[in-house]
Amino acid sequence: MRVYLDNAATTPLDPEVFEAMKPFMLEDFGNPSSTHAHGRKVRAAIESARKKIAELLNCTPGEIIFTSGGTEADNAIIRCAVETYGIKHAISTPIEHHAVTHTLETLEKQKAIELHFVKLDAHGNVDLQHLEELLKTYPNALVSLMHANNEIGNLLSLETVGNLCEQYGAYFHSDTVQTMGHYRHDMKKLKVHGLTAAAHKFHGPKGVGFMYINKDKKIKQLIHGGAQERNMRGGTENVYGIIGLAKALEICYREMDAHEAHIIAIKKQMIAKLQAAVPGVSFHGSSADLDKSLYTVLNVSLPENEENEMLLFNLDLQGISASGGSACSSGASTGSHVLGAIYPNSKRGAVRFSFSKYNTSDEIDFVVNKVGEIYKVAVTS
Repeated sequence: MRVYLDNAATTPLDPEVFEAMKPFMLEDFGNPSSTHAHGRKVRAAIESARKKIAELLNCTPGEIIFTSGGTEADNAIIRCAVETYGIKHAISTPIEHHAVTHTLETLEKQKAIELHFVKLDAHGNVDLQHLEELLKTYPNALVSLMHANNEIGNLLSLETVGNLCEQYGAYFHSDTVQTMGHYRHDMKKLKVHGLTAAAHKFHGPKGVGFMYINKDKKIKQLIHGGAQERNMRGGTENVYGIIGLAKALEICYREMDAHEAHIIAIKKQMIAKLQAAVPGVSFHGSSADLDKSLYTVLNVSLPENEENEMLLFNLDLQGISASGGSACSSGASTGSHVLGAIYPNSKRGAVRFSFSKYNTSDEIDFVVNKVGEIYKVAVTS
């Protein structure tokens, strides 16, 4: 058996998404900027996709800008908000995705901003009282806080932070790459100025995403060279990627309740069986708290063991694909910056299991048994 439990890194393409994309790979190949019939047909398909996404997010089509993915979208919103509004201070945390932290740190090195980190509690949750103190000290700042952490799954209340940002005149950006397609985002209710998405996190294609930019808080463009995306992002659009993105998000909204119930059930199963299989096992962040975490992520904290150094390798040998943190930093020589910030002195093993609608109860049993074997303990059924 080969089990894929690294869905926070990327998800398998939904066959229905592939079928929606195929005509734009093989038949409808026109450049959407061309004025002839081939181009007009493709342009209409892009705008239909934009309209569908806007309907799902309860915003206007003009607030949806297609990008190459979440990293570009994060970079664009952060850099262009700072430039557009002359922002001098940014507020974030040390456990954001590197698309956010590296962008902010670069801007600070360039002396464009001063960067301030919000305190975190022992589980990696944002200290909202400290956030308000920072906002009082640095009003009109850029606040960049992710909706759910990609490694430990901790959820942030976008409503609470949005209200604070409105009170202190801050520009609120949230990386929603991990939650888009898994939760409903109502942009008429949320006081968020910019958020981001990547299709491959919700069974769409790689290399395409979007950013939502509130129409009352528009920003300058990051990529120049054409009038595409309503003068917000130069470059010929990834047509079949955009078609696939819209179809994938449509499927997510259509089947969200059923998929959430299924994934929560197998996550609960894994928590219970790991606790029975591995004495001393615990869970990083709030990932085992079903009310406070992203339901697709479980970050397992394993006791100190000589196997820890080779844990992911050994899991791979056993037919299990998982990760120790974010896949985007898998080539780095250091461990997870998220776990390092929260548990700086820990020597415990860490593995992130992340689930999708395609995972089964039998797969969970298989994985727990293999983890138990690696730790040389008997699994109780």
